[in-house]
Amino acid sequence: MHINRFRRSCVMLVSASLVSLGLQAPAVAGIVGTAEAVAAAREQGDRAAVAAAMARDDVRAQLLALGVDPAAADGRLAALTAPELATLAGQLEQAPAGGDSALAIVGLVFLVLLLLEYTGTIDIFKKVP
Repeated sequence: MHINRFRRSCVMLVSASLVSLGLQAPAVAGIVGTAEAVAAAREQGDRAAVAAAMARDDVRAQLLALGVDPAAADGRLAALTAPELATLAGQLEQAPAGGDSALAIVGLVFLVLLLLEYTGTIDIFKKVP
């Protein structure tokens, strides 16, 4: 009785497997040209550069100061075409780099303190006994 039930289960499993083989969709492949691949990579890079610029805190603060909703700006950026995106990314690259002036000031102060410590003018970094 158990063998008959086991055999019936195996037959059902194999039957279901054979039926499901015919349900798979055929794969469709096409040749992607070099120009298309380069254009797609360039568009992806431009989109990443613009998204990185928009994610900065100072840019978000400036958008809010001008009365622009950052979510609306992100939506508009997502809708840009490839040429518009390339133009915007090019303008971002050509923009003057302000740098992080606070970090530069901290670095300069550290170098001055290190120089004064080295010459013996001040004793900030005391030696541990």
